Amino acid sequence: MSDSLYNSQGVVNQIDWQQYLYLVRNEALKLAVRLPTTIELDDLLQVGYIGLLESIKRYDASQGYTFTTFATPRIKGAMLDELRSRDWLPRQTRKKIKDVTNAINELEQKLGIPPNDQQIAAHLQLSLTEYHKVLLDSNYSQICSYDEIHKKLGDNLDALIEPDADNNPFASIINDEIRNIIVQQIDNLPEKEKMVLALYYQEELNLKEIGKVLDISESRVSQLHSQAIKRIQSKIVL
Repeated sequence: MSDSLYNSQGVVNQIDWQQYLYLVRNEALKLAVRLPTTIELDDLLQVGYIGLLESIKRYDASQGYTFTTFATPRIKGAMLDELRSRDWLPRQTRKKIKDVTNAINELEQKLGIPPNDQQIAAHLQLSLTEYHKVLLDSNYSQICSYDEIHKKLGDNLDALIEPDADNNPFASIINDEIRNIIVQQIDNLPEKEKMVLALYYQEELNLKEIGKVLDISESRVSQLHSQAIKRIQSKIVL
């Protein structure tokens, strides 16, 4: 069955929802690697299935999008809404995460270059171990970062790395100025952080796979991912 679910007359064909269950699983797995173990994969799948069914109800082939392009961000959105409704991240942890973003911005203005882990930790008056723990917590809370960035950019970081990709339904509506800032900041990232983002968002490797490629631990990949996002966030006025 073709991914384009309408005929030459623009009449929508019957959508076989089972054919698109893989979309739900793909998005659930992408989120699961950034979440604490208390969040069950099955919970993400269940709300993702609801998002899929809602997408089928709302899909209008005459708008020009394939069903996959239309449904994917809505499936992910359903999962994010569920996670945000749980409010599972402590307020104190949220403050620490925000402090990291502010610290990166302040240090970069002062030093003129991206600060390293040790400099950021010292600025926050944390040990390196404590700082890395905040980064891990931040990676778990990345849905919050996405929620903020959504207001400016649309679906996810795929839009930042390849804003003109054919399968990106938000490419035409993303604010050009903000997008250019994001692309520039990705280019300015330390090489290893840039590599982590590329492997994660473009190659769609998970944290464990990235660790093997870069010969570092899975937790270190998570820290680098989080720190890269914080560097980018520090340059965006939200």
